[in-house]
Amino acid sequence: MLTGSILVTGVSIVLSVPISILCATYLSQVASPSVREIAKPIIEMLAAVPSIVYGFVALVIIADMIQSAFHNPIRLNALNASVVLTLMVAPTIVSISEDAISSVPQEYKEAALALGASKWEMISKVVLPSSLSGIFVAVMLGIGRAIGETMAVLMAAGNAAVVTFNPLASVETMTAVIAIEMGEVTFNSTHFYALFAVGGVLFVFTLAINLVAQVIVRRFKALGR
Repeated sequence: MLTGSILVTGVSIVLSVPISILCATYLSQVASPSVREIAKPIIEMLAAVPSIVYGFVALVIIADMIQSAFHNPIRLNALNASVVLTLMVAPTIVSISEDAISSVPQEYKEAALALGASKWEMISKVVLPSSLSGIFVAVMLGIGRAIGETMAVLMAAGNAAVVTFNPLASVETMTAVIAIEMGEVTFNSTHFYALFAVGGVLFVFTLAINLVAQVIVRRFKALGR
């Protein structure tokens, strides 16, 4: 369950972070006001879609696409769960990152352009470094959302209790095993308390992510970013 949770969350973050930051940068610095006014509400609405809807999409559509692309005999696997988590996590990262990038003072941008920087140099060397703390907070919130997601992962990952880091293999996550087994377990049995232990480990993971985020954000602020 640990390896399954780490694999699914890790792949989803690797996929979602670059796409989300590029999208946020485009909306904040490149897109016209009319495009921004239309695109940002749509992206924020995607975050409100129920997770079971994303799980259904992964079960019916994404699983077939991945199976066809990789000729993989296992239809429900970690990559399928990671792709659907990417769709779920990206709106949160885009929205918060776009706010952080937009909050960079206009004087910074004008000074960079006045010194002869191109628009791309201004974005990459002034705007993004100045908004690193906000972008990092967005990424950490995305990781917290990904590691705590239950229904979509339960429907997409295959729920095989194996130790593997192969994204094309079926895996079982901590959240999924709690959701699957809690309704059928005998009250006060060893199995019952084991599921609570899994929830405790998940809580420790989430707490550790939040503590690391706070420490790094404080360091960014100390550096003036």
